Amino acid sequence: MPVARVCVDVPLPHLDRLFDYLVPAELHESARPGTRVKVRFAGQLVDGWLIERAAESAVPKLAYLERLVSPERVLTPEIAGLARAVADRYAGSLADVLRLAVPPRHARAEQSPPAGSDPAATGQPPAEGQPRDADQAPDADRARSGEPAGADAPAPPVTDTGWSDYHAGEGFLRALRDGKAPRAVWSALAGEDWPARIAEAAAVTLAAGKGVVAVVPDARDLDRLDAALTQALGKDRHVTLAAGLGPAKRYRAFLAASRGIVKVVAGTRAAAFAPVADVGLVVIWDDGDDLHAEPRAPYPHAREVLLTRAQRAGAAALVAGYARTAEAQLLVETGWAHEVAADRATVRRRTPAITPTGDDPQLARDPGAATARLPSLAWDAARAALKADTPVLVQVPRRGYLPSVSCATCRAPARCGTCQGPLALRSSHAVPACRWCGRVAGDHVCPHCGGRGLRAAVTGARRTAEELGRAFPEIPVRTSGRDEVLTEVPAAAAVVVATPGAEPVATGGYGAVLLLDTWALLTRADLRAGEEALRRWMTAAALARPGGAGGRVVIVADGGVPVVQALLRWDPGWYAARELAERRELGFPPAARMTSLTGPAPAVADLLQAVHLPPEAELLGPVPADQDQERYLVRATRGRAAEVAAALHAASGVRSARKAPDAVRVQVDATDLF
Repeated sequence: MPVARVCVDVPLPHLDRLFDYLVPAELHESARPGTRVKVRFAGQLVDGWLIERAAESAVPKLAYLERLVSPERVLTPEIAGLARAVADRYAGSLADVLRLAVPPRHARAEQSPPAGSDPAATGQPPAEGQPRDADQAPDADRARSGEPAGADAPAPPVTDTGWSDYHAGEGFLRALRDGKAPRAVWSALAGEDWPARIAEAAAVTLAAGKGVVAVVPDARDLDRLDAALTQALGKDRHVTLAAGLGPAKRYRAFLAASRGIVKVVAGTRAAAFAPVADVGLVVIWDDGDDLHAEPRAPYPHAREVLLTRAQRAGAAALVAGYARTAEAQLLVETGWAHEVAADRATVRRRTPAITPTGDDPQLARDPGAATARLPSLAWDAARAALKADTPVLVQVPRRGYLPSVSCATCRAPARCGTCQGPLALRSSHAVPACRWCGRVAGDHVCPHCGGRGLRAAVTGARRTAEELGRAFPEIPVRTSGRDEVLTEVPAAAAVVVATPGAEPVATGGYGAVLLLDTWALLTRADLRAGEEALRRWMTAAALARPGGAGGRVVIVADGGVPVVQALLRWDPGWYAARELAERRELGFPPAARMTSLTGPAPAVADLLQAVHLPPEAELLGPVPADQDQERYLVRATRGRAAEVAAALHAASGVRSARKAPDAVRVQVDATDLF
């Protein structure tokens, strides 16, 4: 096999194919598929991945591989095939996907054995000057005692599990135990210890001899899942993959999986490509979180990567969360996955008492309630919880102090006189300043009525904490948001003001959860506004104690709104089915496939002139986009989605081949369509 087929790391669509090179005699044994290489391409020395070896090439004259970067095989055939499938789905290039799938090389980490491994088991020699001893290889003692080390050790048996509270939950575990490939959409109950449930499923899969890949939105969720996996599987039986680990630690964890030392990997979105051998289960928690969407080309979503991987590998799949996305509901309605949910009696037993309240006329009757901007129902719930020495969670959708202000006279939004951006106040003593350009607007005059006074249009988390501190002077008030995210709070009287996604877990659960300023989520001009609002509310409400233990949730919203009804009933499946039906009627994702084309107007027009879309595809637009750009939308049925993606990728290749000056961003199923 003297020919090496290489994917060169060049981000140009017209070069999205494999290029043939000859393998020098001295690299014949070490230049194996999956290794990194350096090649000469267009007169430059560039990186590449050796995808496969071949006996011959259709190209008569070939250049030689310049050098082998490392003999380490970092790309398995399964991940190479998955990367190609993901690139095709998202109208992208293989090199772009491989850049997401394989972390940058760290030479020192490559020379030393991954943490928790026995170097003898990896086939790699210990680093120079590093003896092979028990301190460096925790599995060594087990190996000497005759107990298998690393991925070969049997997983601890799973006996009593929390899956029995769910219809088909135990059946899902039995199928995993039997080595089958069940697919499920799991709606978690309020107060559920979801990391423990995922760890139980992982332990059962590992006991059946299969690998597991679990993806969560952020580092806080990963820490919780990491602890649960350690408890369920034992120490050094899994690794975590996340960008926050740092280059060396992340690469060592990656090598532990690629070398087969561990068969369970948990991480954030990039972990969907983890090189776990013989994967038997893929899991995604909270698939509606926008952190699962990759911000780099070709912008794949972790859910779609994992589902594609499960389909190709014949593995089980678990899409889990408190809420349910329309995409997950589509999996259920098409029969691709089964629903795992609790019956109504169990839901009522596990859910806190949830009550809606609107603009309460009793607000002014209690001075403390008026100070804290709380309707009397929310005020009473908070006061009762604090009196019972339990913490209270207050969710506020906006961070900062007063992120938006308006004229005190006519209520018109206050805007910057220079750039027309919104004015904001950073503290109680601050001068109004523009959130876009930063200019101070101390002399602001309303252009509509001439008024000089300002009032709060949107209240941020810091202002809310300040008001609650005055309302409850004897109670500690803590904030959790972008500047400082709390992980856990003790089971004692305290008020925690948090923005969505930053809510800390309370030991024993919160006595009360207050959901304020809900209109800020419901009135967003976004296709997923209702779905996202429900996801954020359920995530916060799930942290409260059950109703039987005194847990209460008060949402300041009209109880007749469908999305609020879904929260009151704790029925995410009902709302997801309703949402999917409406989108199907309107031709919106996921019922149809939408691809956005964004760029300078001449560049988008050039792309549309070069593309050959299927006749069934519908072109919508143009509409203005950010930075003086414009956007078109291409809508097609799911059955024609692959053709549309291929056509757009080919058209992008035509433009890059003739060195078109401006790029067009092609994004399939973008989360911000409107």
